[in-house]
Amino acid sequence: MDKKKYRQKYNLFLVEGNKIIKELPNSDYEITKLYSVDPEKLDIKTVKNEKILPGELKKISFLQTPKDSVALCRIPNDIKIKETGIQIILDGIQDPGNLGTIIRLADWFGIEQIICSNDTVDIYNPKVIQATMGSFLRVNVVYTDLEEYLSNYKYPIIGTDMDGKNIYRISYPEKFSIIFGNEGNGLRASTEKLISEMVTIPRFGKYQSTESLNVSMSAGIILGEIFSKK
Repeated sequence: MDKKKYRQKYNLFLVEGNKIIKELPNSDYEITKLYSVDPEKLDIKTVKNEKILPGELKKISFLQTPKDSVALCRIPNDIKIKETGIQIILDGIQDPGNLGTIIRLADWFGIEQIICSNDTVDIYNPKVIQATMGSFLRVNVVYTDLEEYLSNYKYPIIGTDMDGKNIYRISYPEKFSIIFGNEGNGLRASTEKLISEMVTIPRFGKYQSTESLNVSMSAGIILGEIFSKK
């Protein structure tokens, strides 16, 4: 299930580790298979928990150091965009670690929804799931045509750019979207033309050797500032 085409073909994805797996029964995700080196540590009655050896776990795990259990879960078919207050929009994010971290940040700040462009890395990529540390269970992540969606979006759209307004010197509305662009290329032109206002994190250091911040690092700083004013 490390390849998107196989996840789509079988409509399944993998979740690893007892800590996250124990949260699955209270979520919208259905467990179809459960494998564990110590089934007694997982008190899940909704599906049979098959005991396997550590060597077998290593064969089916995507981790260099496999955890205690893996769960095969069904990918939901009916994830819909919902009305929210503040939401994150991702335009072409490619790194699984970045997407996973941004989902964790959304969960931390109580942001219920992330809208992704169709070419953003798949949320069900094993590296993304692992990086979320279970936060994918609490954040609605939807993939769509961004240009079409933003063209019909009725609230302010705030973009992030090196030449935007200082994030510490502006006020934020009650409902809006904050957009983060691709790691190397930033926001694409079709997205940028629909943005209401650009913001940036000012540089305080006197040395110019750092060209820019990692996108998930930027997201953490900007969301921290937004919510400090709430």
